[in-house]
Formats: sequence, structure tokens, C-alpha cells
Amino acid sequence: MNPLRFNSELLTKPPTSGLNVETKLAHFAIVTYMVDPAALRPHVDERFDLVTIVVDGNEKALVSVVPFLDQDFHFVLCPWPKSRFGQTNYRAYVIDSKTGEHVAWFFGTSLASFSVVVPRFAWRLPWHRARIRFDVQYDQHRGRYEKYRMETTSNWAPAQLALDDSGIAPDKLMGFPDLESGLVLLTHPLRGYYHRQDGRLGSYSTWHDRLQTTAGRATMASFPLLQGLGLVDDGDLTAIHSVLIQPEAEFTIYLPPKVVRP
Repeated sequence: MNPLRFNSELLTKPPTSGLNVETKLAHFAIVTYMVDPAALRPHVDERFDLVTIVVDGNEKALVSVVPFLDQDFHFVLCPWPKSRFGQTNYRAYVIDSKTGEHVAWFFGTSLASFSVVVPRFAWRLPWHRARIRFDVQYDQHRGRYEKYRMETTSNWAPAQLALDDSGIAPDKLMGFPDLESGLVLLTHPLRGYYHRQDGRLGSYSTWHDRLQTTAGRATMASFPLLQGLGLVDDGDLTAIHSVLIQPEAEFTIYLPPKVVRP
């Protein structure tokens, strides 16, 4: 892998308008797994090449579970009302073969809000209704979570997660040429693609500033969806590549999503 950098293109916020959304995400975590590229390949559109790293002589693709709490989800042109709900994204890291851009491939999203009907039925996004509960304690003075628990009740993707937070920024991410390359790839994919519910390829983009994460460790991680996809044995902590945590982050979501032409 060539080194990746937080350049001005990634860190410059595009203008907002229309249906664009701004939200503050709380309890934001990225739990990344190392998976067999051959197992992941059938779940990703052929347009995209898998990002792989080499760890202990073995080639691995990367898949992340990203839970967070939307605290004040609102449209740019209509700041009221604001919505609060839990959300979990399931994504892989890929390269768009047409543009060379590093992007995220989304398997889907769990959303703890009745508003899921809008993206699900109007835009055909692979978003699914869930109940998500966070049980957390954050120590502002120490800059770390003393307790981080998340539980999802869902027909599509139930989940249980417990994290320990070091309160210290990561100093390395295995398999990457340097730390910045790993952080760019794992924390800063600003464009995402997915298969819509009608089978067509869809896309939407986000923007956020460079994240200031701390390194964590999973003490429990159950994501049956990943086992169902044939990627990770449920509850297997040895397949976890890294855990990155940030208590709050401002995100912009550029809507509506687009149908991508073949």
C-alpha cells in the first residue's frame, strides 16, 4: 500500500445546501476486523478492489463496525427539529477502480429511529430498524471512557460490544506503512457505496474534520451479521485489528444519495 496523507482535499469541507444533514456523533467507535479477502470479495460490487494489508505474512482485508449516537441530527436548511438516535454502520475498505479513490463499501446500517423509513423506502438504502442502547461513562479529566457498552436488538444485525479505552492516541496500526496511512484509511473514507434494495449501485458522501481518536480494546464483541456473511466467527476477538474511539465528532452528510450509473 502506498502511504496515505490527510491532504487539503480530505480536510476541506464542501459547501452545504438542500437536504444536507449536520449532526454531532457521540460515543463514536471504529472496531476493525481482519478478514479473508476471498470471503469478502463476493459481498462487494465488482467495480471496487479490496484494500488489503499483510500481517504475519498473511494478506487480510479490513471490515469495520462503527457504532455511535446521533445527538442532534438536523437538516442544514431546517435546524429544527433535531433528532437523537443510535446508529451502527457495517463497512469494508475498498478502492474505486474507476477513480482510484479510497472509499467505504457499506453492507448496511442499523438505525434506532422510526425515521429509517425515509432512507429505506424513499432512497432504497440498506438501512434497518433497530433498538440501540449505550451504557457509557466518560471521564473528562482523564480523557477516556471508564465504561463503554453498546447493545443492539435487531432482526438484521443484533450486536453486543464492550470496550476498554486507553485514553491515549494510537501510535501504530499494524499492516500499514505508517500511522497516518492507517488513520486516513480507517477514519476518513468520505464517500460510501452500497447495493440499494433494488440491486442498483448507490452512493453518498460525508465530511468531517480529522478525528482525534484514542486506542481501545474490545473485551466483548458479538456481531452475528459478520458471521452470517462468512467473515468473522461471532465473538472472536483475535480477528480484531484495532479499536479507535472518540467521544464526540461533528459530521456532515450530503443528501440525497445518488444512483451510480454503470
